[in-house]
Amino acid sequence: MLKYTRHTVAVLASSFALSACTTVNPYTNESQTSKATIGAGVGALAGAVIGLISGDDSRERRKRALIGAGLGALAGGSVGYYMDVQEAKLRQKLAGSGVSVTRQGDHIVLNMPSNITFGVDSASISGDFFQVLNSVNLVVKEYDKTLIEIMGHTDSSGSTGHNQQLSERRAASVSQYFLSRGVKPLRLETYGHGEAYPVASNNTGQGRSQNRRVEIVLVPISI
Repeated sequence: MLKYTRHTVAVLASSFALSACTTVNPYTNESQTSKATIGAGVGALAGAVIGLISGDDSRERRKRALIGAGLGALAGGSVGYYMDVQEAKLRQKLAGSGVSVTRQGDHIVLNMPSNITFGVDSASISGDFFQVLNSVNLVVKEYDKTLIEIMGHTDSSGSTGHNQQLSERRAASVSQYFLSRGVKPLRLETYGHGEAYPVASNNTGQGRSQNRRVEIVLVPISI
């Protein structure tokens, strides 16, 4: 995971250094990138890599990398208020969607059941799920000082290995959606939990439906 994240940071910072604030030289009419912009890009790359090297786990490394890349962080008492406002906006936009919004300390958990996420044994996002993700995307783009942790779950039907792979593919599909909408790669982390964490009995159809779900956890980037 660390190797992949370093590569992502390098791509992001290099792209920023080469493409941002491009100007036209008034004497030659040629496009050029200012030295200040290149310096900013190099600084973002250095800060992000330093952040990835430090930290005790994947979450902390990504936090430090984003802070080092210039995203900034929440401090002290501002964390709770920031997450309060974000939670209120998510509740407003997701009202009537079937998605539950739960607060766990300073984390926000979005539980998305199978009837709005994916078809049976599929990792292709359903039409109804796109509408839900569009609403979530509007909020997470506005409140960008959060990590977005995406967790795929299945019921116990099928083999354990198949369910594990399916849950990973589903989490990856949701992550790819956010990437396609301009969310920074370092904010995203995916986990496939297969059938390991049921929230209901797998002995009934209703229970299995509840267990086939995607959860999105929003974690504040704080210092």
